[in-house]
Amino acid sequence: MTPTPRPTRTIPDAFVHETTEREGAAGAAWLAELPGIVAELLDRWSCVPDGEVTHGAVGLIVPVRRRGAGAGVEGEGEGEAAVLKVSFPHPGNVHEPDAFAVWGGRGAVRLYERDDERFAMLLERASSVTLADSWAGAAHGNRTANGNGSGNGDGSGTANDTGTGSRVSDALATVAGRLSRRLAVPAPPGLPRLADQAATWEAELRRDDAELAHSLPRRTVDAALATVHELARTQPDLMLHGDFHARNILRAEREPWLAVDPKGCAGDPAYDGGSLLKARVPALLEAPDLGRAVHRLLDVYAEAAELDRERVRRWSQLHAVQAAFWGRRHGFRLTRARSAHADAGTDPLVRAAEHLAQLLTD
Repeated sequence: MTPTPRPTRTIPDAFVHETTEREGAAGAAWLAELPGIVAELLDRWSCVPDGEVTHGAVGLIVPVRRRGAGAGVEGEGEGEAAVLKVSFPHPGNVHEPDAFAVWGGRGAVRLYERDDERFAMLLERASSVTLADSWAGAAHGNRTANGNGSGNGDGSGTANDTGTGSRVSDALATVAGRLSRRLAVPAPPGLPRLADQAATWEAELRRDDAELAHSLPRRTVDAALATVHELARTQPDLMLHGDFHARNILRAEREPWLAVDPKGCAGDPAYDGGSLLKARVPALLEAPDLGRAVHRLLDVYAEAAELDRERVRRWSQLHAVQAAFWGRRHGFRLTRARSAHADAGTDPLVRAAEHLAQLLTD
């Protein structure tokens, strides 16, 4: 049966541009089908659009209302709030719904429906305010970390009386650490194991070290290789987010903060601490003493997550080395967006990743 036509908001131009630039003809073909996919899923899952369409790096986000008992026929503005997420088909997105299913709403948004063939999900709606937004607001002297004047001890209210960046960073690390601890539940069979990537990581590190011009000392690269040998090859079977950073943690009502956009994999929870720290580097560069700020964040995060601090440091160091090499080889998207003539040798993000890697080398 042909889905009932429904008005859908325009796909954001930025999403169209980013998808076609990254995916080429395959991305353009998918974008052409996307309005029909959205209309079909809205009908199947009894939803109506309810707000401005947004997007992430690879997925379109359509705020919706789920029609149910007591909801009107017209639907808009009535029923339970949710979001329809449709992602570009990619191997990295395959296990996202699996992760949500395992967590069942524990520290992450709830999964209501899934269509794996379409790479689509119907998810619990959270706020658009990220943990990173909250940190930025307070760090620049706003009254509270999330701008609403509240304070409830979970890192969302007033960070401190003076708005100093160090205390706000502590609040961010505490929220993220506590959330990471809740997500680290036993992983079921069938999910990717990070341990299976160890051989690939080692090969890439050795190749990049040999082929790229970089400023990393020998001991820094050797420390990353040691982490692969000593930590990466044998890991626990615990759920990981896989892309854990402050912009993938959203303010919510059911819980103060909920995780979104997981990769869905199993391994050492300390790995996610490395993802968090790597993503914080641009903000931490504003600190008077970068080394002190980095190690303070590690201390607070590891304590809140109930993880061994040394394991978090070592995973973070590996993340930083990998990021530095990635930036040297491919460039960072943020830098490319600012300048079409960006040079990896002078890219401030590449230099920051290299500096971070050295700071984290024991």
